[in-house]
Amino acid sequence: MKSIGRLIKHYRALAEVSKAAGILWLVTAACLVMMAFVEPIAQDPAYHLFADRRVWWEIPNTLDVLSNLPFVFVGLMGLQHCLCCRQQPLFWPFLTIFVGVFSTGFGSAYYHWAPANETLVWDRLPMTIAFMGLFTMVLADRIDARWRHALLPLLLLGMGSVWYWHWTETQGSGDLRPYALVQFLPMLLIPLILWLYPTPRRDVGCYIGLVSCYGLAKVLEYFDKPIFDLIGVASGHSLKHLAAALATVFLYALWKQHTDVKRL
Repeated sequence: MKSIGRLIKHYRALAEVSKAAGILWLVTAACLVMMAFVEPIAQDPAYHLFADRRVWWEIPNTLDVLSNLPFVFVGLMGLQHCLCCRQQPLFWPFLTIFVGVFSTGFGSAYYHWAPANETLVWDRLPMTIAFMGLFTMVLADRIDARWRHALLPLLLLGMGSVWYWHWTETQGSGDLRPYALVQFLPMLLIPLILWLYPTPRRDVGCYIGLVSCYGLAKVLEYFDKPIFDLIGVASGHSLKHLAAALATVFLYALWKQHTDVKRL
């Protein structure tokens, strides 16, 4: 009877896993189909017209440039910790994350120094690297460790979406759809994965902080000018950088907790 009970429990667990995977694939397919019916999306030239254009110390758009420094610091912290934990199963996804975070500090600063489509490429490229590293990490950590082998294909897909957008812009018919999918689909799937594949671990708070800060960053970005008009000290976009950098701090805490658990 005990063996029958274990067998039933095993099949129930398999059914739950299949159901969770089915939900993720259904959401992914729905997003792909919806995007296929959307007309190509060119980069709006008004995107480069940020609210805070003040110049201090001969640095154009000073706060939008300097507010990227936290990415550099957190990226360095993460890379340093990665070098101490090379044997961890998720070493490569986390290394990719922090390479992306570190590079975002410079790429975003470069873009905000002279906002244009040509410089925006170097802002989006490192962010995409970080996103794909994060997505791979969550897939491998919560669903199946074998997903870590998807890192390279996902990286190529992410970087390809940026280069595709840039190439279409040079052809006079910009298309942001693949880049939009690469950025927003993982941010939609990650909370779903955390919900569908729960684990009794300490890292739940880090994930909540990460997703919350990312959401806050997008809100601050959207209200760039109203926030600047309201407070006058900083714009929504500068504050967006700080909120996004705080999200990377949660990523660093997640990596620390993960390696601490593995050492136990």
